Amino acid sequence: MALNRIGTVSSAWRYPVKSMGGERLASAEVTLQGISADRMFAYVQATSRSPFPWLTGREMAAILQYRPEWETGDGGRPSLFVRTPSGGRFAVGSDELKSELERESGREIYFLPNYRGSFDVAAITFMTNATVNGIAELSQTPPEPGRFRMNFYVETGGNRPFQENEWVGKVLRLGDGARVAITEKDKRCAMITLAPHGGAPVTPVLAAVARENEAYAGVYGSVLTPGTVNEGDEVFVEV
Repeated sequence: MALNRIGTVSSAWRYPVKSMGGERLASAEVTLQGISADRMFAYVQATSRSPFPWLTGREMAAILQYRPEWETGDGGRPSLFVRTPSGGRFAVGSDELKSELERESGREIYFLPNYRGSFDVAAITFMTNATVNGIAELSQTPPEPGRFRMNFYVETGGNRPFQENEWVGKVLRLGDGARVAITEKDKRCAMITLAPHGGAPVTPVLAAVARENEAYAGVYGSVLTPGTVNEGDEVFVEV
């Protein structure tokens, strides 16, 4: 099988608690369920009957400022804590963290651990740096990859945005042999109007994506072959 090189992995990310801050990974373990520990925990709106019932930045913009912190306990087992915007630090799933989120969001919630990950559509996401920069130019906003909450950003060496559209239906190979089938484009919502560092929503971002690419930015994938992916690894399309 031939491989067509399309670029390199410029950064890899995971989000241990859905809609909270992310972690940049020098090395990512890609499993059949996605990146290990990605979206492993979530808070869910107790009264929601929506197919997307999670508590996210759409309901509580400040949730983006809650940061995951891992701590190795007895026996070398890592535990996850969450640093709040006010400087508090609570174990994920604790009554203290749940109470604060309910108070700040004004919603009744419950904690949902899920080793398979609480994903909107699929377990792995990709976006090119050209798309990040192109959206920033189109919307007259700073280029901020964090607002898109993708797992992998790919440096292609070009400046044409939305080239990920062409990967749908193809298989990417990266790292030490990880293979991901790109299944569909990522339809974006109001989440991408929220700056990852906080502040007021920047609505031109979603408007620009809707105008230029029918509100799609980035792509979803399903893992075919697990593997380790490092920053700087080459990315290929199977042809």
